Amino acid sequence: MSKIINNEFETEAAERWGGTASYAEFLQKSGSRSDAENAEITAGLDKIIGEFAACMKNNNAPDSAEAQEIAGKLQSYISENFYNCTDEIFACLGRMYAADGRFKSNIDRHGEGTAEYISEAVGVKVNL
Repeated sequence: MSKIINNEFETEAAERWGGTASYAEFLQKSGSRSDAENAEITAGLDKIIGEFAACMKNNNAPDSAEAQEIAGKLQSYISENFYNCTDEIFACLGRMYAADGRFKSNIDRHGEGTAEYISEAVGVKVNL
């Protein structure tokens, strides 16, 4: 595998989705990135998660225009930087953010309940 397979999460992703077109696109987009570029992309993703947390703290429902705008921004960011984030993929990610404890604890650093809030907003965005 390429140099990007350097931790347990990346290894798990390769095992689960290694044969998919989305994973091939991820490898193509990320394979030549520097550590600084990866850090910048990660910071951008974290910023979007922070926007969700602020939206939630401002008492905007997951189906509010504000939350839906951020959900669209997240989906576009994933497509731009990782792989084409179809509605189907986005729905799976949304569910995973709340259901997988590793994702949930990382996302909830921004505030308790942020992972569930994002999951619900994504569900609305993709009409679940």
